Amino acid sequence: MDTFSPTGIQVYLSHGDVTAQISQVGASLRALRVGGVDIVPPYPLDQPAPSASGVVLVPWPNRVRDGRWSDDGTERQLAISEPKLHNASHGLLRFAPYEIDQTDAAATLRALVVPQTGYPYLIETSVTYLLTAAGVHITHTLTNRSSTPAPVALGIHPFITIGDVDPHDLVLRVDAATAFETDERSLPIGTRTADPRLRDGVRLGDVTLDTGLTDLSRDGDGVVRHTLTAPDGRRVTLWQGEGFDYAQVFTTTKYPGQPVALAIEPMTAPADALNSGLGIRRLAPDETWTLRWGIEFAA
Repeated sequence: MDTFSPTGIQVYLSHGDVTAQISQVGASLRALRVGGVDIVPPYPLDQPAPSASGVVLVPWPNRVRDGRWSDDGTERQLAISEPKLHNASHGLLRFAPYEIDQTDAAATLRALVVPQTGYPYLIETSVTYLLTAAGVHITHTLTNRSSTPAPVALGIHPFITIGDVDPHDLVLRVDAATAFETDERSLPIGTRTADPRLRDGVRLGDVTLDTGLTDLSRDGDGVVRHTLTAPDGRRVTLWQGEGFDYAQVFTTTKYPGQPVALAIEPMTAPADALNSGLGIRRLAPDETWTLRWGIEFAA
């Protein structure tokens, strides 16, 4: 472990030819390499996470319109954390330091969502990163330590790549039937049929994306699999397990060292879910919710 970074203590994991770097702030997956190839694009140690790279988003992902929501009839006002669009964005632990428990190939990071402006609940959270022979397996737990049921949702903001290939030439596949229409504040105002190019495969250099998706296709084992494929057939698979019924795909030209960067964000609820109720789970006192996802690389 080392310090002296805006993202806090850095945790370095190793398992065979798989290595990962986890940052204390936001419990973020900062880097992942398989066989010497970057699968999660790294960024300089002296910079905060660009575009929420790798950060855990809890107790809601994405945005809440004006930070206002109705909590079973009680009006709540969250702090506005995205002033430009006047939204509450990406939950309450994006900039929080987590407690760390580490072994060579695994790390568990823990943090509390404490009662605060607009969210009067106490939620115990953890995220465990476990390296595998092909990548990383991630497990999240959320436990309600409040005396009343608590509305919760979870998202993650990982970027993926195949680091020795021009990212413009990587082909993205996301098998989703439905996309969210959004307004000028990136908030949902309806749904439409998802772009079929995503299902068939689209070259990153040919699209600009910031799209919420649902009605995701699950394989026979109940897992959703998104892929990013190089021209030579090597493939990164980002999978999301039960409870992750939504995903956000996002591209940016502002990621350090990358001409274009892609995030695929597993989410249990879409943008503005505290208002729509979509995907929100009310945890009973002392109830725990466990969620799993991961990233794998096949050469």
